[in-house]
Amino acid sequence: MHKDPLSYELITYVWVIVLSLWGGVSGYVRKMKLGLISRFSFVELIGEIVLSGFVGVVTFWLCEWSGINPLLSAALIGISSHMGSRAIFMMETIADHYYKRLIRKIEEDR
Repeated sequence: MHKDPLSYELITYVWVIVLSLWGGVSGYVRKMKLGLISRFSFVELIGEIVLSGFVGVVTFWLCEWSGINPLLSAALIGISSHMGSRAIFMMETIADHYYKRLIRKIEEDR
């Protein structure tokens, strides 16, 4: 059955977002403990949470598209949301590689 982002139940998005936000908060705490953040900033925490929510949802969609087991998806969502912007950079790199290969294939087929 083909699914699109609007065909998932609300409870599915709730667990994805809660897991993502948890990853974002834990990523922020890690940065504080490592001294990467000198003092607590509510605005920076909110930024981390928003970024992690985005990364978690995108990771969920990629896992669903790939047919990955839900337990592995949950782990990947947690890890990627904890990574935050590093996960986005990795996704950008993979997408760039994929699109370059796709363009090369299209040009070869002409």
